[in-house]
Amino acid sequence: MSREARNLHWLLTNLVEEVPGLLSVAVVSSDGLLLLSSDPGRTGPGGSEPGATGADASGTAGRPAGPKGSSADLATIVSGLGSLTLGAAKLMDGGGVKQTMVAMEDGSLFVMSISDGSLLGVHATPDCDMSVIAYHMALFVGRAGHVLTPELRSELRQSLESRGAADPPAPGEYAEVPRPREPRTPLRTPGSAQ
Repeated sequence: MSREARNLHWLLTNLVEEVPGLLSVAVVSSDGLLLLSSDPGRTGPGGSEPGATGADASGTAGRPAGPKGSSADLATIVSGLGSLTLGAAKLMDGGGVKQTMVAMEDGSLFVMSISDGSLLGVHATPDCDMSVIAYHMALFVGRAGHVLTPELRSELRQSLESRGAADPPAPGEYAEVPRPREPRTPLRTPGSAQ
């Protein structure tokens, strides 16, 4: 795995570990393909039961799974929502779409554009701190945007395709990003109350 791919995995791991309330995170290419995920072992049918909860390899017992328990499902949702908002922005002469947020009764979905047309999607708990998530997503996008070259996107995609759910990472590789931990006390952001 290249240095750039390891760095991108590290950035996603850091996002997942530092931000409370995240359920699932996906980086999706401009053509809708999953490039990177917070739970790469569950990238499609058979990776997990739909709506599954329970303990996984990282010990996140009782945590609800992402949409239908699949990273591929989150990637599909992120890609579709990104396409829809891009079309809406064009119809309204609104310029480029920077961020989309959907607040639902039982969760939140955030989608943020990355400079190359890729998208960062986050599925979060309903009680998450939206400003903290948006802030950390913007940090990820700022740091990851310049490294997502066509070569790196191809490497990430091939890595996901070649690695099955049961295949362990090679020594020294960051093949799996840990599932998010249980929510912690929200991080303080500039301008938040003491």
